[in-house]
Amino acid sequence: CQDSYVSLNHDGVEEIRAKAVHIAERSRAERSRAERLVPACNARHIQQSFKTCSQLFSVPPSSLPPYRFEYGNSGIDLDGLFKSCTKLEHAKCIHTLMLVSGKAQSSFLYGKLINFYAQLGPISFVEDIFKKSPRSDVYLWNTMVSAFVRRGHFHKAVDCFHQLLLTSGVRPDFYTFPPVLKACRNLFDGMKVHCSILKLGFEWDVFVAASLIHLYSRFGVVEGACRLFHNMPYRDSGSWNAMISGYCLNGNAANALELADAMRLEGEKMDAITVASTLPACVQMNDVVGGKLMHLYAVKHGLELNLFVSNALIDMYGKFGRLGDARRVFEQMVIKDIVSWNSIIAAYEQHGEPIDARLLFDNMQQLGIQPDAFTLVSLASIVSQLSDHRSGRSLHGFLLRKGYFSDAVITGNAVVDMYAKMGTTEYARAVFEGLPIKDVVTWNSLITGYAQNGLANEASNIFHMMEESKDISPSQGTWVSILPAYSQLGALGQGMLIHARVIKDSMWSDIYVGTCLVDLYGKCGRLDDAVSLFYEVPRQSSVPWNAIISCHGVHGHGERALEFFREMLDGEVKPDHVTFVSLLSACSHSGMVSDGEWCFCLMQEKFGIKPILKHYGCMVDLYGRAGLLDVAFEFIKSMPMKPDGSIWGALISACRIHRNVELGIYASDRLFEVDSENVGYYVLLSNMYANAGKWEGVNDVRSLARGMGLKKTPGWSSIEVDKKVNVFYTGNQTHPQCNEIYKELKELCEKIKAKGYVPDFGFVLQDVEDDEKEHILMSHSERLAIAYGIISTPPKSSLRIFKNLRVCGDCHSAIKCISDITGREIVVRDSNRFHHFKDGSCSCGDYW
Repeated sequence: CQDSYVSLNHDGVEEIRAKAVHIAERSRAERSRAERLVPACNARHIQQSFKTCSQLFSVPPSSLPPYRFEYGNSGIDLDGLFKSCTKLEHAKCIHTLMLVSGKAQSSFLYGKLINFYAQLGPISFVEDIFKKSPRSDVYLWNTMVSAFVRRGHFHKAVDCFHQLLLTSGVRPDFYTFPPVLKACRNLFDGMKVHCSILKLGFEWDVFVAASLIHLYSRFGVVEGACRLFHNMPYRDSGSWNAMISGYCLNGNAANALELADAMRLEGEKMDAITVASTLPACVQMNDVVGGKLMHLYAVKHGLELNLFVSNALIDMYGKFGRLGDARRVFEQMVIKDIVSWNSIIAAYEQHGEPIDARLLFDNMQQLGIQPDAFTLVSLASIVSQLSDHRSGRSLHGFLLRKGYFSDAVITGNAVVDMYAKMGTTEYARAVFEGLPIKDVVTWNSLITGYAQNGLANEASNIFHMMEESKDISPSQGTWVSILPAYSQLGALGQGMLIHARVIKDSMWSDIYVGTCLVDLYGKCGRLDDAVSLFYEVPRQSSVPWNAIISCHGVHGHGERALEFFREMLDGEVKPDHVTFVSLLSACSHSGMVSDGEWCFCLMQEKFGIKPILKHYGCMVDLYGRAGLLDVAFEFIKSMPMKPDGSIWGALISACRIHRNVELGIYASDRLFEVDSENVGYYVLLSNMYANAGKWEGVNDVRSLARGMGLKKTPGWSSIEVDKKVNVFYTGNQTHPQCNEIYKELKELCEKIKAKGYVPDFGFVLQDVEDDEKEHILMSHSERLAIAYGIISTPPKSSLRIFKNLRVCGDCHSAIKCISDITGREIVVRDSNRFHHFKDGSCSCGDYW
């Protein structure tokens, strides 16, 4: 039957008869093959149907009926054959049998056949079959529209609907509209379908009305969906569920929960879909108790083992970070589908448990469950968290072989994000360039990747490329990606332009965009503006509080940071581990040792937050800056986990400041055991030797770094003048105004020497003559930027300088004098903190 299938012309009855004769002559040889098409697990009556089919084809040609076989007389169970159909070849056999037996004119059977072809074969093949079908019944049209929707061909589904209206002469019924409304990719198409529904009088059918509610909710027209819902003369559970999920989809969690309560009050019993729709609202409201009560309702009414409810419970507990509860729900499930596995894997992956997430993925593979695009997206995040470059390349190769980049844009986005988070931005860029489809998330992922790896200028360039692309419009994620890059660059003017666009797009009150704006103004030296913005954004979560505390910390305002923390607690906002990293850092920059110790204890004892390496690193930095090197060293030895490079690096930095070479050498030995490829640590150790005048040690460290192929990150400083960011490197002589800059520097140097400034050659990390050392100090990038700012801006105006490395002690002393003789406020942000120079003094009080 398989080999004999051809696309037959229904008008050619003689052709059908001739084909049937041909089949009959070959049927005995094919009989065993036809039986093998039926899986062994099928019921006996299905096998009997195939045997009857073979017997029918085995009769002599002369005994064939004149035109067609009679289905009723043949005893062939077509329903049973459809149930046994698992392959495209099976469907072709049944199709041939329908044509030969005369049942191809049955709309019901032809509809079932189209359904099977849509599941098993290419959509173009299904279209061809549909065109040759008897399209006089709305059932066939509905089947074809649904097939297009299931296969993701939404545009074709809408076109098919328009053909039904305009050319078929068939009247749609209430089954026609739900899949068509689901297929609408824009609000205008949906409104046109809504007009057809009104014209045909189907608006108050509960299925159609629920689909309209879904449509308007998808496109953010919640008021229209709500109006439809309240005007319905009769509402079933599907209508309630549609409106609840519509509220959740548009972030109106409070309204969703209120509607669920109203549903119960009106006597409508919540079903599994209601529970699964309400649980995301509990997540949006951060209502753990409400979520648990909904779980209790599900248990009480026997819904806890429902697949949809279980998946929603796993997702809810996962987003609340209650991984134990999520795992218990997962383990109790009788049936698990791919969504169940994706939910539990994502729960562990999104809460910093990549090892457990990877073990769950391995278990899933051992059970023979094939991953889908969402599984692979989680896997990419797991790989990046583990910094497993080999597995990352393997995953990349798998996605390429399987063609996922063409079929699912989210997989390409995940790989770009994976490479960026592992620090290999060149691979991220290569994947980005090679993706056949790019959406706004693709661009956002690359911008974020560059910004998070300290490549703010590259992030800015990608953003400008995105702006030039006419097909992509910036989203909330775009602003959250580019604003941190502008914070790094100190590009306040560019950031203010983004702020204006955010206001225009009505996103200024978005918690994440608002927090990024707070961070931008705070880290560009406009702390008062940052505070004003902070009080305009929603403050129910810890995110904006963390930003404002961090901003005050880097400005050296530790006391003010603690005031914000107390205000946060008074507002019943629960701090997280990021809050305490910001607090401890603020205490470190301000020399508040006892307050830092109090925060460290409070974090554990009151809020149950287990310290991670970042917290320990802040404490070591706190003790080290205060000169308590022995306390810092003992603290490291008491840590319950192995110190990483950042811990030993903080101790070496303190040893350099306080000139404790012996402890610094010990710390460096431990440092290179855990992180021998970070060039910054070699520079730190080299600087420590240089400050102590041990030039032999300097040469040894530099030779070791060169032997490993490591290169020092060049120091640069930037200043924004007339909305243009000018970048200067140490000793830079390529700027168009180079001569004027060095002339101004020479004059400044003479003036500050007259005020008592004496160059500190201890900050020259090269063994050269004193004259050369003075020239090297004068050519530091921050001084070049200041000189350019002085010759390019009006007298007495403020200057804002941004440096990628730490300001050296000699430049710190020089800038204090420059601020005094020029009458300017000079704000310098280095890699650690802000320095506000004014009238010959610095806001740090020389504690930095």
